[in-house]
Amino acid sequence: MRWLPFELHTHTPHSDGTHSLLEMCRAAAELGLEGIALTDHNTVSGLADAEAVSRQTGITIIPGMEWTTFYGHMLTLGAPYCEWRDLGPHDIHKGIARVHEQGGIVGIAHPYSFGSPICTGCHWDYTVSDWDQIDYMEVWHETMPSMKNHNVPAFSQWTELLNQGYRISATAGRDWHRSDPDAPLAAYTYIGLPDAPLPHSLTDIIAAIRQGRLCLSMGPLLEIRLNLGDGQYGLGNEVPLPIKQGHPEAELTVKITCSTQPERPWGAERGSLIIIDSNLGELAKVPALEYDGLPISLTTAGLRWLRARLFGTINGILTTIACTNAVYFANEQPNEE
Repeated sequence: MRWLPFELHTHTPHSDGTHSLLEMCRAAAELGLEGIALTDHNTVSGLADAEAVSRQTGITIIPGMEWTTFYGHMLTLGAPYCEWRDLGPHDIHKGIARVHEQGGIVGIAHPYSFGSPICTGCHWDYTVSDWDQIDYMEVWHETMPSMKNHNVPAFSQWTELLNQGYRISATAGRDWHRSDPDAPLAAYTYIGLPDAPLPHSLTDIIAAIRQGRLCLSMGPLLEIRLNLGDGQYGLGNEVPLPIKQGHPEAELTVKITCSTQPERPWGAERGSLIIIDSNLGELAKVPALEYDGLPISLTTAGLRWLRARLFGTINGILTTIACTNAVYFANEQPNEE
């Protein structure tokens, strides 16, 4: 697996951005990014020169759009233009089906951003009757995202949906409108892709986002490897739970890799913690400075999902620095009484 950083929410002058696609991709290359998703508001016209810009800069460009409506903003990736103007607050699933039929995926953008009159439609007000149809949620939005108030309920909602058994991916989106070298620190979405020659296919990228082979980070990359019996599993995978003599318990070993990318340096400070979260709450918490990569032993009893978080100080602020997507577990078996 090769983990590559992407920016998944961007704009150009084809909507309300101020940098051209070429300027943005040059800036992305300087930041050490592998690619961007172009998600202009309600148009795909900015993609006209995407192929030429990609060749010139080496940046992969994911075709996308941000449906910008009175009832919410929805990101579509990997699909051509799909009609959205006939959708009311209670029939968003009709639009989602159009995107899926074209091979794309959909994500709720900044669901708890302020709405009117500050930003018309920014707050998500569409009725979602089937959360299985939502591929991902933008739980980290804007720069320094873990410190932004409107991201707190978005992250909490994602966690609650995981608790309910939904398998929804989480992404970070800077909502990039201009190339400002003095902008606050942004988070990017690391995508786990096959260890194959670049560039990766759009099909591989979309599949990885849909499955949840993702880590959101303002610095180092977090990766999880689970071992259960003879099997090894990673982000987005389902771990089968062997049932032995009627007991749904098995010993699980978790190994977390916390690696710094050359373009995004970060040094662990005293007090930094690596935390394993799950539907059962915190399963483990170890000091980042002392963690040597050795596996952590856990039991599978009652698990639906788990993920890793890095909590520490960055830019002088104590906050969540990185968070993985989930590893899932097969349907929970009832405990024996």
